[in-house]
Amino acid sequence: MSSTAIPKRVALHRNVTDASAASSVSPSPFDTPRHSPSSSSLSSIEQDASSKMLDTNGKEFKIPDFTIKQIRDSIPAHCFERSAITGLYYLFWDFAVLAAVFTLYYNYVTPEYIPSYPVRFALWGLYTIVQGLYGTGIWVLAHECGHQAFSTSKVVNDTIGWVCHSFLLVPYFSWKISHGKHHKATGNLARDMVFVPKIRSEYATRIGKTIKELSELAEEAPIVTASNLLLQQLFGWLMYLSTNVTGHNNHEDQREGRGKGKVNGYFTGVDHFTPSSPLYEAKDAKLIALSDLGLFLMGCVLYYVGSNYGWVNLAVWYGLPYVWVNHWLVAITYLQHTDPSLPHYQPEVWNFARGAAATIDRDFGFVGRNIFHGIIETHVLHHYISTIPFYHADEASEAIQKVMGDHYRTEAKTGWTGFLKALWTSARTCQWVEPMADAKGESQGVLFFRNINGIGLPPAKL
Repeated sequence: MSSTAIPKRVALHRNVTDASAASSVSPSPFDTPRHSPSSSSLSSIEQDASSKMLDTNGKEFKIPDFTIKQIRDSIPAHCFERSAITGLYYLFWDFAVLAAVFTLYYNYVTPEYIPSYPVRFALWGLYTIVQGLYGTGIWVLAHECGHQAFSTSKVVNDTIGWVCHSFLLVPYFSWKISHGKHHKATGNLARDMVFVPKIRSEYATRIGKTIKELSELAEEAPIVTASNLLLQQLFGWLMYLSTNVTGHNNHEDQREGRGKGKVNGYFTGVDHFTPSSPLYEAKDAKLIALSDLGLFLMGCVLYYVGSNYGWVNLAVWYGLPYVWVNHWLVAITYLQHTDPSLPHYQPEVWNFARGAAATIDRDFGFVGRNIFHGIIETHVLHHYISTIPFYHADEASEAIQKVMGDHYRTEAKTGWTGFLKALWTSARTCQWVEPMADAKGESQGVLFFRNINGIGLPPAKL
């Protein structure tokens, strides 16, 4: 892809503020967008051409100016209604498909019925894909439980969520708590909990270069991008749970002091399994232990199956579908929050309404709508009102678009091929974030993706 024809910019006059050095108190979701003392108003930014903000593709960006109240008021009242009966219907259907597919394969995809080994191999490969898709659907419904969108009962929600996520080796309460913090700080470089992009200096450090060397690098080889994507899709979910990779690294700001001296990484105590992890507070300890208990019980079930039916069989029946589930989770989450059109905010200019708009809806065709329960197609709405159940999300999503206007981002009607293509596009395009070179006032705290691959707007010259 050729570079966007954008004039060369003047030198960057300020250093990018490290998000780890800043913190902010989360405002009420009903607050109107607040402005930094260094900026008089959004109109002053718009009138000053020198401080115009451009996303990676060179398209002008304006800071959202609507409120959460306007978003909520635009949604029909019935969209907020939750039904345990409806939720259980979809859950039972997903489990029924899993059970039916397993029964069919277990009884009939055998040497007695299909003598050809290559054919059996191909069919069992298809089995892992189908089970992975429906396993992801169950994961999404458990995610609804975590947001209390499954039913009106917290006990029902948490019981079903704990069972379903434990079945998929997900620590339910642990992830529910950290995911809730993600929703409260989406797009905040200092406090967000997942896929927090690196600023230029952090990106340079990660690849072992200085900032100056980074500016002199040639285009990254596609094979490097492909390798990084493969590692992300295979191990990203497990790495996130065990090391908090892609989450913020500002644990010193943990209000109970649990994060003192702790950083993301292996065996540092920053994970989703340890009750003393700085991702949580002391009051969460019992819930973290209960999450671990769920994993232990499922581990016992898997050990029993492997011991009695063979470890290779266990790998095919459960292990490979589990890998597929993890792949889809990482791909979905990554593409919800990583796109050339999306901004990220320093804490001093962030608020809930702005952060929730820094997400994007995509399309995954039949699978997205019918198996993944619309989690890909209605994610922007989900960040504004996460208690709306998925079966009302389409109608509610259409309603909020009238308030969001140009701030609503979507890649609708691209299908599953467009979704997979976006994985590659984002990996090549979204490598770090930085402000505009000549940013002034509030726009200094709005950062956009840049890359060394010559795609879109070039990085600021240092």
